[in-house]
Amino acid sequence: MKSKTGHVQFLVKPENVPFYADLFSFLGWNTIWSGDEGLGVVEENGVSFWFMTGATGVVNDYDGPGVNHIAIAAESQADVDAASRKLTEDGIAMLFETPRHRPDFAQSETETYYQIMFETPDRFLLEYVYTGPK
Repeated sequence: MKSKTGHVQFLVKPENVPFYADLFSFLGWNTIWSGDEGLGVVEENGVSFWFMTGATGVVNDYDGPGVNHIAIAAESQADVDAASRKLTEDGIAMLFETPRHRPDFAQSETETYYQIMFETPDRFLLEYVYTGPK
C-alpha cells in the first residue's frame, strides 16, 4: 500500500483569505478554487491547501496540542530570502531569529537547512525552508 499527502484544510477568518491568495501566488502555487467560502491552492505535486472561512473565535495555539507548524519547501536559499522580504514588506514579522541556517537540522555537512518562520493573520505557524547543497 502507498499513500501521499492529499490536502490540508485551514479554517480562517474571511478577511484573511486575500493574504493566503497573495502569499501562495507569490510562492508559485496555483489557485484551483476561489469563492465566498474560501480559497483552494495547489502545488506542482498535487498537494492542495484549502483556506475555508467559518473559523470560530477560538484562538489557535501552536504550542498546545495539535499541529505546531507546516513547512513549505523552497527551491533555493534566494527564494527563502525573497519570501522573507515580501512578508516583511507586508507587515508579517519573521520569528525565531529567521531567516537563518540551521546546521543542526541539515542532513549532512554538505547540505544546508535555511528557513524563515512566520505567523499568519490567523495564527498558523508556517515555515518556508530550503534544504539542499550549501
